[in-house]
Order: sequence, then C-alpha cells, then structure tokens
Amino acid sequence: MLKKRVAIQDFAAESRLFNQRAVVAMLVVVLLFSVIIFNMYQLQVVKYQDYQTRSEGNRIKVVPMAPNRGLIYDRSGILLAENRPVFSLELVPEQVSDMSATLDALAQLIELTPEQTDNFLKQVRAQRRFNSIAIKEQLTDTEVAIIAANQHRFPGVTVEARLSRHYPFGDLFTHAIGYIGKINSRELQQLEQDGEAANYAASRDIGKIGLERYYQRELHGTMGYQEVEVNNRGRTIRVLRSVPAVSGQNIHLGLDVGLQLTAQQVLKQQRGAIVAIDPRDGAVLAFYSNPSYDPNLFVHGISSANYNALLNSRDRPLINRVTQGAYPPASTIKPHLALLGLETNTVTPQTKIWDPGYFMLPNSDHRFRDHLRWGHGWVDVYTAMIKSCDTYFYEMGIKLGIDRISDYMSKMGFGEKTGIDIHEESSAVMPSRGWKRARHNQPWYPGDTVPLSIGQSYWTTTPIQLAVATSVLLNEGKLATPHMVTAFSDDSQSNVLAPPLKQVIEVVNPRNWQVVMDTMHKTVTDIGGTAHKAFLGAAYNSAGKTGTAQLAAIAQDAKYDADAIDERLRDNAMYIGYAPYDKPSILIVVALENAGGGGANAAPIARQMMDYYFSAGVNQHE
Repeated sequence: MLKKRVAIQDFAAESRLFNQRAVVAMLVVVLLFSVIIFNMYQLQVVKYQDYQTRSEGNRIKVVPMAPNRGLIYDRSGILLAENRPVFSLELVPEQVSDMSATLDALAQLIELTPEQTDNFLKQVRAQRRFNSIAIKEQLTDTEVAIIAANQHRFPGVTVEARLSRHYPFGDLFTHAIGYIGKINSRELQQLEQDGEAANYAASRDIGKIGLERYYQRELHGTMGYQEVEVNNRGRTIRVLRSVPAVSGQNIHLGLDVGLQLTAQQVLKQQRGAIVAIDPRDGAVLAFYSNPSYDPNLFVHGISSANYNALLNSRDRPLINRVTQGAYPPASTIKPHLALLGLETNTVTPQTKIWDPGYFMLPNSDHRFRDHLRWGHGWVDVYTAMIKSCDTYFYEMGIKLGIDRISDYMSKMGFGEKTGIDIHEESSAVMPSRGWKRARHNQPWYPGDTVPLSIGQSYWTTTPIQLAVATSVLLNEGKLATPHMVTAFSDDSQSNVLAPPLKQVIEVVNPRNWQVVMDTMHKTVTDIGGTAHKAFLGAAYNSAGKTGTAQLAAIAQDAKYDADAIDERLRDNAMYIGYAPYDKPSILIVVALENAGGGGANAAPIARQMMDYYFSAGVNQHE
C-alpha cells in the first residue's frame, strides 16, 4: 500500500502574508490613534472654551432674585400698600417626574383644595417648567414644619419665605390703588413682546388694576441674580457672585386716609361715588366707589365662590364708579351751560324769561316740565341757578343748539377720558348730531336738545369727568388733569409730579366767569338756594350746584312718586361743590344712585367731606 505524499510548506510565502497583515493592522492602529488624537485636540484645544462653559454650567447656577415691590403712601406718609413675609409651598415642574403622584402625596400631609391644585396646574402650563411655582401660599407654622420633616420625599418641592403684597386698609382704597395677582399667560406674552420678560424671571405677581397696574414698571424694580456653585444634587455649596435686585420706587399719593374714611362712612350702604380734587393742580384728595371689596382676596388667588359673588352682585362692586360710572349729570352742568350762554351773548346777566312751570317747542303740545310744577315766575340767570329752574335752561339750550353745546362741553372734558393715572376709565357720552347718527341712525331733533340742556337725555358723565369740567370753571378756562400720584421716591431722592394746567376755553369776557361763580355761591348762601340747608352754619365759605337725575320716564300729567317706582329706577342725587369760595383748594363731586334729590341727599354728604377737610387740616398738607 502506497503512502500519500506530504506537500512541502512555502515558508517564504507565509512570511510575506504575515508581514502584509501586520502592516495593515499597524495602519489601522495608527489610523485609530490618529482619530483619538484628533478628537482629543478638538476637545482640549479647539473646543476648550465651549466645553469649559458647559462644565461650569453643570457646576455653577444663576439664580434670579426678585426685587422688592415699591410701597404706596398717602399724602401724610401713612402706608397703604406694604410687603409682608409669607411662607409658600413651591414646586419646580422640571424636577418632578410624576406630578400627579407628588400632588396626591402632598395633599395627604397638608390640606390642598381642588381649586388650589387646579390653579397650580394652570400656572404650570402657562409658565416655564424650570420656574418655581407656588402650590399653596400663606402656610401656617404647623404646615411648614410638616413639609420640612418630609421634604426628602419630594424632589423639587420646597418651602420658600417671600414678601407678599398686603393692603392694611382693606376695601377703603381698592378702586384707587387696585391690587396685584399672579402673572397669567397673556401677561407673560405681553412682557415678552415688550422685551421685559427677563426682568420678571423671578417675579410671580403683576399689577392687575388701579395704580398697581398703571405704575407697574416703577413699582416692580429691577431683577438681581446670584451665581452659586452647586453639587451633583443641585444643592448650593457657595455663592460666587451676587448682583442685588433694585427695589421698585415708592409712590406717594395726594389721597388722604382720613378724607377717604369719611367718604366711606358717609356713604354707608348707599351705592355711589365721591371724588375730591385740588382744583389748583388736579391732585386727587379722595377717591371712593361704593360698594367696594377687599383687594387682599386677589393677592393669593381668589376662590371661585368669592369671585362669583362679586361678579354677580347686583350692586356691581367690581365697577369703579368714580371713573367708570356713567351718570346723567342733571343740573350740575347748568353752571357750564350758563357760561356758554353768557360767552355767546345768548343770554346776559339781565336776561329774564317767564317760567309757568313748563317749556314748549313751537308747533308742539308736549310740555317739558320744570321741577316746580307751578313755575318760578320771572327768572334771570341768578335765579335760574340758585333755584335750579329748568325752564330757563330749556329755552337757552334751544337758542344755543346742539352743535355749540356739544363742541363747548367737549372742550371742558365731557365725552373724553380725563387722563387720570389708572387705566379703568370710561369716556361716557357727550352727544352730538354725528354721535346720534352713528349710534341710532337718526337725525338730531330739537326735542333732543331740550332735556340735554338740563343734563338729561343722552348725556352721561363720570364723577371724575364732572370734577375736571368744573375745574375749568374755577380756573377760568384752564383744565386740571387729575392725578393720584404726587411723587416717586427711593432711599435717595423724591421727584414731585405737577402736571401743568391746560387752557381749553378762551375767555371772551372775564365778567361772565365771575357771574357763574357768584350764582354757584348764592346756591349755597342764599335762602331758597338748593344747597343752602345742607351748608347752613358751615365754618367755611363754599359754592356748589345740586342735581337730580331722572331715570324713569314719567307721564306728562303724572306726579313723581318714589315709592311707586322700582328702587333701581329712582332718581340719582348729584352735587358739585368747592371751597373756600375765594381761593378754592378742594372740589368735590358726589354721585348717589337712586337716592332722590341732590339738595337733600348729595349736598349734605359733600358738607361732611368739607367739614373734615377743613377741621382736620388736610388743606395744610403740601
């Protein structure tokens, strides 16, 4: 049997193959090391600054610090809006993996209402997830202790001590000062559009109405921040750098606490408004709308029950009657109309008419009645004002015509916003031919002008608007822009604000202005004047004009009977007055809803306001 031959190995070939593979392997190793070296070069040299910044970002955290909100004081330095420390339960959504489970577990430790939970979740959706958001504010000491003992169970949940807005006088200044509340999504979007969102990174609240909203920028201040070093758990180790927040400016008002309290006390349960200004510069001394409400309810989030009670109340406490209440001015505009009549020579101080108790247009059998059914007999401008004779003004109004009346009264500020330093203001209505055509698609008739001549018909005004228009009379054609803030201040300075008077009416005959002032003076001082009884025995010399605004239509031959009319349709009582007569330092407007006659109801309230003003020395403050 033959054996199989064994092939002789080619050592030279195998050696070449090995060398080739070794070279390829070496090239691969060199290539890989080149890639590693290249990447190391990129990390250590080319992108050194970028990765160093990222590293520092993991170690260093920038913490925004909210500024303290500016305080609000009355004219005597009494604090009206302050900042109080409160404890709040807060959560950073970004640091919580299971929000529902966390909220349920917290609810087992302290009381959390469904409404609080819902409000919190709304804020989570509206704000940035890395912001700390309050779940419950105004924690009790017991609740703080419970959360502190269990805080290790809740990553991202903390108890924070913060300053919270508080209004020590409750409902006394609500419609003037307003209130702050949580920033909502619409407000956050507006801040972003205005380029101010960065300054609110640590802020929770913003002014909602009143002065708090109007002067939001001044009151808020400037955000500060801290650069802190944190460990791998996010806990602060040390503060590296700090830029303190700049507190908002304090604001000082012309409002007087005592005068405001007097307004609240004299109104009692009566719906209406009282506003007092210094006619020399427009500084607001009193600003009260009744009924009011406690603004502290809104600071931490008002409950649905409380808000619905305010919103659905027949008395409409949410309405600012001083600047939004549109009332027929009634006879309080007779001084303004008398001035127009005198200035245009439509009447003179000697012009007399016979008042039988009514006025009739030519070719009409409708009687526009005077408040005195049997009339006043022969009447001139003095008697017409002192006794508030409607017939005299009916006739004068027809002679003047709607065009001259509307144009002149618009110059005095009727039908226009006054520019007072709050946003919540109505322009009310100063009617004209064009207004009626646009609003009712009807022409203007002479029958529209007759009731307009005594402040009825389509004409409405706000109390602040009526005060501004009356200031034009006292300043001989110059209008005083009303303003509540008289100064801004911080720790180092105080800047007094004094808007200049604006000339809106040119004087044709200075004597005419004095005639109008004399008629208002005699309305108070003369026996038979509609405001005489209200100011009998006053220690100061004042002037004024009463008004009674009819709200319900009365048949031509019927007699007004308040008891037979729904309470909400009874006459409004109005009054404008100022003192001292020779050098006025206070101008008051009173508007009472469904109270009856102005002389019997509104004038006595103005008297009590002036009594306090002069007896308490409010006029001595500068």
